[in-house]
Amino acid sequence: MIDWSQAPAPSLDDFATLAQAAFDALPQPFRGLAGEALIRIEDFAEESVLAEMEIEDPFELTGLYSGVDLANRSTLGPAPMAPMIFLYRRPILDEWAQRGDLALGDLVTHVLVHEIGHHFGLSDDDIDRVESE
Repeated sequence: MIDWSQAPAPSLDDFATLAQAAFDALPQPFRGLAGEALIRIEDFAEESVLAEMEIEDPFELTGLYSGVDLANRSTLGPAPMAPMIFLYRRPILDEWAQRGDLALGDLVTHVLVHEIGHHFGLSDDDIDRVESE
């Protein structure tokens, strides 16, 4: 068991390791379709992203999908920029500490899968409905 009184908070690199393990554990068809999305770990979303989304508290955003989702891609137009999934370390740590009912890796997996859902073209409502079923 980890002695948290002596352990530092998980770093950006630790989160990258958790995210990679979560991605690697996904079923192959799901992982194959999501494989082109780049996963980035940052402490918080950029101020411009928060302003665009009208979010005042940076702790409210744990993850973000950026790019053209699979459902809206065109084969005739210019190639879109690579899709990116952002996981925000500090808000995820804050939620994890507040909840206290799941492992950090499980929360990272939850946020990652949620953002991959957006890559597939699902809305937040769609994702909530799938999760509840």
